[in-house]
Amino acid sequence: MTDNNLTDVLSPEIFARIKAIQIRTQRLVTDALAGDYESAFKGRGMEFEEVRAYMPGDDVRHIDWKVTARTSIPHIKVHREERELTVMLLVDVSSSGAFGSVNQFKNEIAAEVAAVLAYTAIKNNDRVGLIIFSDRIEHYVPPKKGRAHVWMVIRDILNFKPERRATNLDAAIEFMGKVIKHRSVAFVISDFIDHEVTQRLQTASKKHDLTAISISDPRELTLPPVGILELEDAETGETIVVDTRDKNTREGFRILGRDDRKGRRDGFRRAGIGQIELRTDKGYIDPIMRFFRSRDAQR
Repeated sequence: MTDNNLTDVLSPEIFARIKAIQIRTQRLVTDALAGDYESAFKGRGMEFEEVRAYMPGDDVRHIDWKVTARTSIPHIKVHREERELTVMLLVDVSSSGAFGSVNQFKNEIAAEVAAVLAYTAIKNNDRVGLIIFSDRIEHYVPPKKGRAHVWMVIRDILNFKPERRATNLDAAIEFMGKVIKHRSVAFVISDFIDHEVTQRLQTASKKHDLTAISISDPRELTLPPVGILELEDAETGETIVVDTRDKNTREGFRILGRDDRKGRRDGFRRAGIGQIELRTDKGYIDPIMRFFRSRDAQR
């Protein structure tokens, strides 16, 4: 799809935002990043092929211990490498994403991160699909290949106006399980506020290769001593008045946020879900590249 075609279906404002992200992401999605992605996700045994006798040089991590014990001869599981992956982007558009105290809102960073991941997948000839969710499924784009498809995905993320304020991650995971029948690489992009690692999420991680990308803002981690503040829950509308001059109030806020993040990290780790933590006051490419490389090192 050419730029002229895009201007026929997009507002000038959205077209300008897409072009800005296009320039930025094309610069960021270098061959190095695409190579890190390929090393991290390609050939990770997505399709089981057979069990055969162990041969010198085989990776001992692939030994099938049950067959080995039954036959008294070492056997390994052989998987057929998938050259093309299905990459699903699950993007949280609940109201809490419309917040940022630095340069960008969390939902703007979410859109850029989704664009970078989509571009990276396309450079590796993979399919890309999109699920936009609040406390229900707001929008679904089936996975396809191609540059034009990627820009339609990015357009949908930027142009989408959610109908609901709250979040229901379980609903998004359940929906993905219904529409994506085979194993996929899925990135869940959210601030994960008040999200626990549920049984449904743990079950999904056994079928799909899940990575949680959390986006936070400095003001969600600490409170500045600026006096009386009225804080509003963007998803429920509930408000609370706090005196940020009080040291105990600020420390309690900090500890609550720290414990919440630690609990989430531990839950993801136990469920075998990858984690990338991003902040609105820091770049996102380096954390993504570090994650890709750490996965490759663990193989």
